[in-house]
Amino acid sequence: MSSLLHLFCQVDDFCQQCLPAFQAHAIEPGKRNRKRRLAQSEIITILIAFHQSGYRDFKTFYTKYVCRHWQGEFPGLVSYQRFIEFMPSALVCLFAYLHSCLGRCTGVSFIDSTALRVCHNARIHQHKVFAGIAKRGKTSTGWFFGFKLHLVVSDTGALLNFTLTAANTDDRKPVPNLLGELFGKVFGDKGYISKPLHDLLFERGVELITKLRKNMASRPLSDTDKLLLRKRVIIETIIDQLKNISQVEHSRHRAPCGFLWNLAAGLIAYCHQPKKPSLHLRDAVALTTP
Repeated sequence: MSSLLHLFCQVDDFCQQCLPAFQAHAIEPGKRNRKRRLAQSEIITILIAFHQSGYRDFKTFYTKYVCRHWQGEFPGLVSYQRFIEFMPSALVCLFAYLHSCLGRCTGVSFIDSTALRVCHNARIHQHKVFAGIAKRGKTSTGWFFGFKLHLVVSDTGALLNFTLTAANTDDRKPVPNLLGELFGKVFGDKGYISKPLHDLLFERGVELITKLRKNMASRPLSDTDKLLLRKRVIIETIIDQLKNISQVEHSRHRAPCGFLWNLAAGLIAYCHQPKKPSLHLRDAVALTTP
């Protein structure tokens, strides 16, 4: 219960600061803004708590757990259908809060992308929810239909930046924006090999380091860089947690808005995770320093 209270306090503090600015720019003059039984901070708290709960679908979580056990914490609880109608109004604030949860660059970062499938390949032609939005893409495990989630994380496991693209987008295309405020070294897989991209980032103070293809000439790397290239497993572990614990990927979406809030709330749930995958580089340096 204390963790729920702590989560709500963090979300509510953010909403108290940012909602007035959002409303000043988003609400049209003369448009009704009737007060609801659930505040946006309460809606966002419930959405994030779902990804921390272990439940596999939101309807079961809301009807079987929230409505039964959290009536005291949320006196204005509404029906499941009414809550679903409230969710789009909290989407902008949800993503704004997600950006406030992003970590700080430490000088050692890792970049990768992962597939977000929205339906089975055999049902692509029948799929209507993301028709005209989702695309076909290919990963090392085969073709899929949906989107790509691009992530940048630090050596301490903190989420530094993210973006969402169609499945057929080249992994290198969103990199300049993803690394716009970072510094130091960024380690990626072979999908990020590009001399123009490397030179562009180098001018900004970011060194992109990747493994080489078999037909490429070798380049000198320090022992530390070689070791960190092998430690890319940290971002693969984070992606696995996002998909299997935070559940940012599933094929039951009924609207694009549901897909977006599920993704944002899942990423926030990871950011609030008390123990994240880490390389413990600072501990290693402290142990080796005389």
